[in-house]
Amino acid sequence: MANLELVALVVRDYEPAIRFFVDVLKFELVEDSPSLTNDGRPKRWVVVRPTGAQTGILLARADGEHQVAVTGQQFAGRVGLFLRVEDFDASYQRMVEGRVRFISEPRVQAYGKVAVFLDLEGNRWDLLGPAPGAGLGVE
Repeated sequence: MANLELVALVVRDYEPAIRFFVDVLKFELVEDSPSLTNDGRPKRWVVVRPTGAQTGILLARADGEHQVAVTGQQFAGRVGLFLRVEDFDASYQRMVEGRVRFISEPRVQAYGKVAVFLDLEGNRWDLLGPAPGAGLGVE
């Protein structure tokens, strides 16, 4: 058995990223601990994840020009992360009120209701509603 535990997301700074994920997206802050880079410089180990989820996001502060340059472009302009929620309309409204930038209007697809949004760095995400048949005993 295997479990994808973390996905790293390069951010410019820890505090704005924590505020975005915790205050706006309503993720939980799982860990925020002092750590060291491979060459001994101080950094933090910051993990957030949706409440109840197993997979978290490691918020990795950009270190050096190359990492700063890819901040917000980790998925080459494509949607790279997919956030499925139980109540699409309530989540969408809360995120709009939290000033999340949506770059598409909500639409219905075969896999559920969807709208594309940008995180604080500019990475594209899909906000997804429940899958068709979810909760109806349909497999």
